[in-house]
Amino acid sequence: MNAAAGRLPLWLKLAFTLWVVTWATSYARVLGWQNFLWLCDLASFLLLVALWTESRRLMSAQWLAVLLVGVLWGVDVGTALVIGVHPIGGTEYMFDTARPLAFRLLSLFHLLLPLVAGYGVWRLGYDRRGLVWQVGLTWAVLPLSYAVTDAERNINWVQGPFGQPQASLDPLVYLVGLMLAWPVVVYLPTHLLTLGLARWRRRRDH
Repeated sequence: MNAAAGRLPLWLKLAFTLWVVTWATSYARVLGWQNFLWLCDLASFLLLVALWTESRRLMSAQWLAVLLVGVLWGVDVGTALVIGVHPIGGTEYMFDTARPLAFRLLSLFHLLLPLVAGYGVWRLGYDRRGLVWQVGLTWAVLPLSYAVTDAERNINWVQGPFGQPQASLDPLVYLVGLMLAWPVVVYLPTHLLTLGLARWRRRRDH
């Protein structure tokens, strides 16, 4: 996808910086450092870097990280809000009244990140090498999450899918399967969709 004319606006960089500082400070105080190993949490920091450096490759990598996750998160929360059922799972914490509503609403960043990353890719262009970058990051973060985080927190679902622990497979076999499945299920669809949109745009412009 060819880069659009113009740079990323300063107001967006400043606004997103303010958001990350507010969100990260609150999360660090309440949830601790382990929570920042969630790939979507890491995406917030990496998107901040991508905005200020205007790195097309880093922006593209985070676009892959957040689009499908953000959509599925929104579907799960929205469905639970309307009919009280979580069709996917993993967002039950949004309805945990033991935590203040204002703090739970900070998780709406799952809906914000795809908008920011999508705008960044639209302005800077899509770098297909972002797929390799994001897969490499994921293959580093998933074993790290398994090794250093509390099992009951199930960071990045390294203990079981959809936020629930699993006992059907050996934990390391499951972890390897998760590392192989994550790029195929989460990143590849967005990568192919973006390339398809880029081809359509080129045909339309010609």
